[in-house]
Amino acid sequence: MNKVIIGIGSNIDADKNIARMLEILRQKVNVKKVSPMIRTKPVGITDQPDYTNGAVKINTTLGKSELNALLKGIEDEMGRDRSGPKYGPRNIDLDIVVWNGEIMDKDYYTRDFIRTSVRAVDDGPFPD
Repeated sequence: MNKVIIGIGSNIDADKNIARMLEILRQKVNVKKVSPMIRTKPVGITDQPDYTNGAVKINTTLGKSELNALLKGIEDEMGRDRSGPKYGPRNIDLDIVVWNGEIMDKDYYTRDFIRTSVRAVDDGPFPD
């Protein structure tokens, strides 16, 4: 069983889209815990609404590439527009941050809200 922490982000109807994403995700994997959501300022393109960010801890038998495909599929199902700029507005953004105790997302080291969210769902020995 793989223990995974997924980063969550949205700045388009965030409350609605995060709730919907969690409904879909719960149908696909074993959701163990959801962090409190944190409001953050956008990075890169600052002329857009603030983001709502958090994390969800799951258990899954899926492999890393299978889970990543599932997450991208959920984003697509929810209408994620990938044609805009990399740091532009998005209705949902899902990224594997921790895989079986190993940090997978380099943003963990540069964005406080990611570390805060990860620690809220898991008390693993993660670096600062």
